[in-house]
Amino acid sequence: MEGRSDIQGASRLVTRSLSGRLLLLTLLYVLVTEVLIFVPAIGRYHTSLLLDHVKSAELAVLPFTESSGKDVSPALRQQLLLRAGADAVALKRADVRDFYLVNALPAKIDRTLDLTNDTLLTEVANALDCIVYGGDRALRITAPTQITGAQAIDVILGERQIHADLMTYARDIGALALLISIATALLVFASLYFTLVRPMRRLTRAMVSFRANPEDPSRIVVPSARRDEIGLAERELSGMQRDLYASLQQKTRLAALGVAVAKIQHDLKNILANAQLASDRLAGVDDPVVQRMAPRLVASLDRAITLATGILRYGRAEEREPARAMVPLLPIVEEAVQFAIDAVKSENLTLTINIDPALQIDADPEQLFRIVLNLIRNAVETLSGYDKGSVDIGAGRGGGRVIVTIDDDGPGIPEQVRARLFQPFSGSSRPGGSGLGLAIARDLARAHGGDIEVVETDATGTRFRVIIPDREAV
Repeated sequence: MEGRSDIQGASRLVTRSLSGRLLLLTLLYVLVTEVLIFVPAIGRYHTSLLLDHVKSAELAVLPFTESSGKDVSPALRQQLLLRAGADAVALKRADVRDFYLVNALPAKIDRTLDLTNDTLLTEVANALDCIVYGGDRALRITAPTQITGAQAIDVILGERQIHADLMTYARDIGALALLISIATALLVFASLYFTLVRPMRRLTRAMVSFRANPEDPSRIVVPSARRDEIGLAERELSGMQRDLYASLQQKTRLAALGVAVAKIQHDLKNILANAQLASDRLAGVDDPVVQRMAPRLVASLDRAITLATGILRYGRAEEREPARAMVPLLPIVEEAVQFAIDAVKSENLTLTINIDPALQIDADPEQLFRIVLNLIRNAVETLSGYDKGSVDIGAGRGGGRVIVTIDDDGPGIPEQVRARLFQPFSGSSRPGGSGLGLAIARDLARAHGGDIEVVETDATGTRFRVIIPDREAV
């Protein structure tokens, strides 16, 4: 039972593994090649054996074709013909046939072979016929001759010696072909194994190991210096694993942030609620400045409470669906501009709004305010460190959608930041930024079926475009 299991295990290893299949296929292909060489060789050798007998017969009867051949004694004539290995020889002339009998003629001729118009296919067919059926048959061989005055020669002989010589040659050449096939297969297999199979096994083990624990950086494959397809696959796999590892690390940090926000959310809401009570009391003060600032303070606290609740939803991917309606765009943009200016408090910035007061947009007002505020505040904070700067906000409708553009004349977005500009905690274009603003803004825009794009950015400034399509009619 143990021996049988070992055999079955070896069989599965050969037939199911890539290296085992490669060995079998290589051996098969080399054997096929050897057969394509072996079979014609057998045919040529069989023909050469037949021609040897024909030439021997020619030499045996050649003296008899001369006038002096009549003086040859019968005993010498018999000895010459016996050395030809033939039972009878016949020379075909234009008007006569010379017949030389050596032994008694066989009762019948089993097979006639005509070598006057021989081809490779007929040679192969004759050789295979001799191997399979030959041995005790009587043959008649017809071939062209060099004897003067003769057109062809016929030789009648037994096939036993031809069959024995052909079988010996076939065994020798077959053994040699098999040896060459095995040696070639092993060399080809070894070459392919070390250049292809073993590196593929290394890649497979690396993928399986990384899949078991993708958060272990030691399992990331280290690419070799190879410049072929295997080296390219190693480098691409390594890069993919590193990107996945970084993504998992980022998601882990986001999960930790969500847990932290969940813990402080209740206390933060209480603090903001107390601040809201204080702002309500300020609203009753008669001071004109307080009266002017109180509504803005109340609105800010309301938004802060809403955002404190929304942060947890973002961490859990539970942002509410947009409550969309056709609303004027200009008041939302003006409010966002005022909030951005108050946050930065810079007198060197110029903010210009070019929006038609009649332009309406199909959007959730609160979420649209957050989208526009994030983009404007991002532009304003980028310019806050310069002596002067400008931000232009424009909008227009076309093709069933509203496009809002925010242009600034800042230094542009660095090349290394652009690829991850909209990723949380990794896409900030300014020092100290968290990278959440643009990520949240794009998520909100996409919730409306739209998007946020960086149209252009260089040393002369940056242009963002917000696309908000109208809802489809139901």
